[in-house]
Amino acid sequence: MDTPWDLLESAALTLARSGSIKDRLTAAYRNHLAQLDAEDFPEPLRPLLRGCQHALTREQPLRGEDAVRATVRKMSTEEAEQVACTVMRLFTAMARESVRAGQDAAALPAARPKIVKAVPQVISLYAADGSRTPSRA
Repeated sequence: MDTPWDLLESAALTLARSGSIKDRLTAAYRNHLAQLDAEDFPEPLRPLLRGCQHALTREQPLRGEDAVRATVRKMSTEEAEQVACTVMRLFTAMARESVRAGQDAAALPAARPKIVKAVPQVISLYAADGSRTPSRA
């Protein structure tokens, strides 16, 4: 089971990927944000999460679509960007609340080694094509 931290991190990473903001926002909600329960959050962050979830499900869907697709379809690009910013604010606020509550910073999702594992793969790609890597002086 994913923790609220894991789900928020995944939503933030989904928003950071390429593609239209509306598609990324839809994917972030469907795959991650919809699974969040406000009761799992510190009290000051609950209204922010509820507001974000409501902002993404407020429209009545047409046949063959869900409330998220209907809502995002009716949003302007600027509105979609504002909701995406709210998700990022929620993620950073959760980090600040966790630090205030005394959680070890090493336990935060951003400190996981899975991101570091990708670095040698990138370097090996350059080595495989015969490119010279810049030398450090």
